[in-house]
Amino acid sequence: MDATSGIWDSNLDEEEAFSSSSPLLSESRGEKEVTMTTVVEIGDEKKRVGFDAGIGHEVSDDTAHQISHGRKMYALTWGLQYVNLFMINTGYIILAGQALKAIYVLYRADDALKLPYCIAIAGIVCALFAFGIPHLSALRIWLGFSTFFSLIYIIAAFVLSFRDGLHTPARDYNIPGTHVNKIFSTIGAVASLVFAYNTGMLPEIQATVKPPVIENMKKALWFQFTIGNLPLYAVTFMGYWAYGSSTSTYLLNSVNGPTWVKMLANTAAFFQTVIALHIFASPMYEYLDTRYGRGQASAYALHNISFRVLVRGGYLIINTFVAALLPFLGDFMSLTGALSTFPLTFVLANHMHLKARKNKLSPLQKGWHWLNVVGFSCLAVIAAVSALRLIMLDSKTYHLFADL
Repeated sequence: MDATSGIWDSNLDEEEAFSSSSPLLSESRGEKEVTMTTVVEIGDEKKRVGFDAGIGHEVSDDTAHQISHGRKMYALTWGLQYVNLFMINTGYIILAGQALKAIYVLYRADDALKLPYCIAIAGIVCALFAFGIPHLSALRIWLGFSTFFSLIYIIAAFVLSFRDGLHTPARDYNIPGTHVNKIFSTIGAVASLVFAYNTGMLPEIQATVKPPVIENMKKALWFQFTIGNLPLYAVTFMGYWAYGSSTSTYLLNSVNGPTWVKMLANTAAFFQTVIALHIFASPMYEYLDTRYGRGQASAYALHNISFRVLVRGGYLIINTFVAALLPFLGDFMSLTGALSTFPLTFVLANHMHLKARKNKLSPLQKGWHWLNVVGFSCLAVIAAVSALRLIMLDSKTYHLFADL
């Protein structure tokens, strides 16, 4: 579960809060093309650099171009960010389907409702939610519900796991398989963890930096990666302590306890997932809406609603199909973490810092950043090999549209 949410200023509309200066998004109002901007901090001075999305760059004058190594690297970064978001959205639909399947199993012993059917139902619900939420600002009240649902899941999973752990006999905490399998599994797990716990950063790392939004964004990120992570780690470690290496990938499938408590926790997991998916699909929605679909009329005008149904519905159909086709998506998320999350989070960020402040850094600071660039590049390659190996192994065990 991901309790990630940005802390948005109540006076900002969705364009200010998400689109105004992010290189993820470009925007057009009528026939007027709006220039995207990037802010780069060099020393104690902030320089605002603007560039038009459709023309070339002046290398000597465009600091953002220099840092991003040109248009090709800019496009590659843009693409990798959306690959991450697509994988996150697909993973959320799988999680929602697992929650529905868990609820069904609580009350029925048969196997009539299979996981692919549950994933399809989850995709339909996510699509209906996406049609009714025209922009990110309209999600404000739902962020409160998201937090509430997250707390229900966290508390129920933690308490039930703790109770089971007190009465469960000795557990096996060893990683299964041969020595080679253990090494590859550990490396793949590292890539998966980086992918999972970095999801909040990806849509926000290049979000608008115009005051006062930058302060709200900083608060959200500090909260997420400090206090916000504590309950998530608590559930993770408690589940592993209680059930060992046999813990289910969806923890509520392992817990024992009152049926109504598990039903409540699974229901909360389902609805929280629907809301969280919309948050991480919003960059895609905003890009398409502002560039192609949003006119001067109300967000609930027939034209805009029809556009949302067509575009967002089509996007979620693809997500849902991939989720049902590959319910063992965790291996592919490891590959995404290796090929995309590692480079974007650790390699690119450190290298951009070196480029922007090359004359301001001490030799020790430069050495530290280069160590990160080289070290995480090597780790990304190793993790990619590990993920590909896991995919090949699991493809022999699982089949397409599997009922896990």
